[in-house]
Amino acid sequence: MNEIKDYIVYPEDLKIVVPPIMPKKQDNFYTGVIYNISRFILKFIVRGGASLEKINVDDLKPPYILLCNHTQFVDFFTSFKAVHPYKFNNIATLDGFVGFEKVMTEIGCACHRKYTTDISLIRACHKILHDYGDILCMYPEARYSNVGTTAIIPDVVGKLVKKNKVPVVVLLNHGHYLNAPFWDFRQYRKVPFHSTMKQILTVEQIENMTADEINEVIREELCYDDHAWQKENNIKITEKFRADGLNKVLYKCPHCLSEGKTVGKGIYLTCEECGKKWELTELGEMQAVDGETEFSHIPDWYEWERECVRQEILDGTYKFEDDVHVHSLPGLEFIDLGEAHVTHDLENGFVIEGNYNNNDYRIQRQTKTLYTLHNEFAFKKLGKIDCFDVSIKDDSFYCIPSKKDVVTKLMLATEEAYKIVNEHVVSKS
Repeated sequence: MNEIKDYIVYPEDLKIVVPPIMPKKQDNFYTGVIYNISRFILKFIVRGGASLEKINVDDLKPPYILLCNHTQFVDFFTSFKAVHPYKFNNIATLDGFVGFEKVMTEIGCACHRKYTTDISLIRACHKILHDYGDILCMYPEARYSNVGTTAIIPDVVGKLVKKNKVPVVVLLNHGHYLNAPFWDFRQYRKVPFHSTMKQILTVEQIENMTADEINEVIREELCYDDHAWQKENNIKITEKFRADGLNKVLYKCPHCLSEGKTVGKGIYLTCEECGKKWELTELGEMQAVDGETEFSHIPDWYEWERECVRQEILDGTYKFEDDVHVHSLPGLEFIDLGEAHVTHDLENGFVIEGNYNNNDYRIQRQTKTLYTLHNEFAFKKLGKIDCFDVSIKDDSFYCIPSKKDVVTKLMLATEEAYKIVNEHVVSKS
């Protein structure tokens, strides 16, 4: 047997193409085109109306950093419209370039592989802000929100702000998630949009703050809960498909504690193991058809699942293991690696073992280096399937599990394992 390698041996004639490291300065032509496309798309998708409130930005001009929350694809068009007529450059992930390389390059996107350390991205940000003098647009959550609440914002954001010393603006969008929740983003609900564009830090403030203090402000300003916003504003979602796919994030039954047995269909979420059923009401609350309503607020149910995973890790009972189908993304084209075996636990992190091109491989991403996990629901580029991906410096491995509704738990487990490992590191220092 060949020696097991910690990288993939690709065929010699395989040409791996990657996007340019440095982003282009956006051309005036594309600035205008993107603005008009954004207006058209927002008008087409938003059937409930859209509003934009601007706070302390009337006299603000580039360069500055624009931080946006991330709940669906329409976020990009809202940000484009909000900053017009100024030029901007987005930080975009590698998979976003697949099939759209020319467009993404021409509009000035900077490419980054999710959840990896890349010094070239720091240089790209500096070039956008200080050489081009334009707006750097970032989505620091780096993932669509699972339940319309804030995902993890990494510490590196504060360091980036501190290093570049330009104003920071937050664009906080409400209604985007409710319109097309990540777990059912192909069906649109009639929901109004409301966005707030607010300058949260000036250059003077940044100079007198630490990176940790900057992060604290950013996290507070990017805190959101779309389900709470829906209820506070009495927004009714009347579509009869409003619970379709809800099982992807509410995978654990709070009544019988089974996992992967819930089914979201129509306006109901049902556990096939014990038969309990909940209605997703027009105001976005869960209501048991019979008996106790364990969690009426979807984010509360979700955070309970997180606590359950954390307890499993602390008890030493957590381990994920599955045979998966793997597609790698070393450049701008997915490569089918075939079947592989994946494990995830606290001690080893993610380990992917398989054979490709007659060579065994073993890819590992340690727990302490991965603060969250990228997951996709109905990922179109791989055939509308649910998957998760594990990235290393120069490759990404998209894994299609054989087990039902496991990707959300895997993401929660990744986040909690990272916290536990780093809590221990801190306690020993």
